[in-house]
Amino acid sequence: MQSFTDGFFCVDPTHGFLPISEPLATLPSRYNELQELIDQMPIVKGDGSQGLLANDGAFEMAASSIPNFVEAVRDETDPFVLAALFRAYGFVTSAYTLAPAHHTFLKTGKYGKAHELLPSNIAQPFVAVADKLGVYPWIDYHYAYSLGNYQKIDKSGSFEWTNLAMAAKFSGMDDERGFIMLHVDINQYSPDMIRAVFAIAEAEDQCRHVSDSVKLLADTLEKMNDRRKLMWEASRWKHYNDFRVFIMGVKGNDDIFPNGLIYEGVWDEPHAYRGQTGAQDNIIPTADIASGVIHYYPQNQLTEYLLDLRQYRPVCIQEFFKALAKQMAERPLAARLIEADDQIGMQELMRVYEEIYLFRNGHWQFVQKYIMQNTAYPKATGGTPITSWIPNQIKAVLSAMKDLSDAMRDTDSFSKSHWQENYDKKVQLLNKQLEIVAVEAFDPEAVFKLNLELGYQDF
Repeated sequence: MQSFTDGFFCVDPTHGFLPISEPLATLPSRYNELQELIDQMPIVKGDGSQGLLANDGAFEMAASSIPNFVEAVRDETDPFVLAALFRAYGFVTSAYTLAPAHHTFLKTGKYGKAHELLPSNIAQPFVAVADKLGVYPWIDYHYAYSLGNYQKIDKSGSFEWTNLAMAAKFSGMDDERGFIMLHVDINQYSPDMIRAVFAIAEAEDQCRHVSDSVKLLADTLEKMNDRRKLMWEASRWKHYNDFRVFIMGVKGNDDIFPNGLIYEGVWDEPHAYRGQTGAQDNIIPTADIASGVIHYYPQNQLTEYLLDLRQYRPVCIQEFFKALAKQMAERPLAARLIEADDQIGMQELMRVYEEIYLFRNGHWQFVQKYIMQNTAYPKATGGTPITSWIPNQIKAVLSAMKDLSDAMRDTDSFSKSHWQENYDKKVQLLNKQLEIVAVEAFDPEAVFKLNLELGYQDF
């Protein structure tokens, strides 16, 4: 395996999925008017005063008056400036189009309709920078909202979310910062994940080196899960709607964008792209590909959504996924361990499956509290169905677990009967939750409480 880079990200054992260095805090001075708009945008600004998004219509008026920087954008070559420009225009585009939906929610408790025309002074430079990066012109997880949006408060400090601030923001409140900066925090361990999957893909022998690398992957996922669970502390679930509507996309959200979005001065016909979502993160897709869970994805519309989201990533990330998938398809990990009767390796792979399950089941609990408990709107920010999206992927990892268990034996460190008992609890938990959400007027709290009853509550 090689490094995969675009000059801003570099997927390798040194950087993992984080940028090569800290993203730019602000745009170069030649974009002063755009930077000023970003600074004035948040509902609550850094000094505690109200920003443009606090007042219905104020942001749209301000955004309509900034210069069209399309020619300057076309001349840019610095990958860090391009990433900062994409971030700025991603935020401005989402704020401009979705401000009416947010203000309708404040008045009625329901998301309203978005603006369906993006002015040319925003649309043209946004499409220009998106074309340079090879991505869609809509706010994303990598360059814009999360991984390309952090600033260390103490520059010599750690990547813990409490030491991270956002360069651009919608609400400007602590719950937004905690919500998105925790994703950066989790990715601080991604270099070890890349080190592990590179070694798994490249290992020549059937035994010890493979097992050691699978153990490193399991250990890393366990650390990531420990950090992920801090979401309950970093961002209070009752405050998710303070900023949620601004990360919605056009595609799949017909109630908000019934006619798509016109990019004025670029295309005559409307376009639709998926919104920013944690499903665009790289941790679980990488674990799925390396471990073989990807081969258990159900063949249905929900899996098509998942694979569609793979396109909403930097080109270098997409290339990494393709290379890893090709190499692992030629030498599947589970098959190699089973052929060698490597019981230790299989136990470590089962730990990987367990951590993938806990990650997905924990994410499912986030959905239950942060979304289902907060709003009746049935779509996730990526435009996917709320009640069936994550359970579809939980089924995949449960199937992988079951097949691997058939080749495992009792050892001093593994009991098949104990494993089977926990596996049965997982299946029971998922089935009972799906029974509840199959009813149109279901109680989200009843779904959440099942995790407590069966011992899988996330906090």
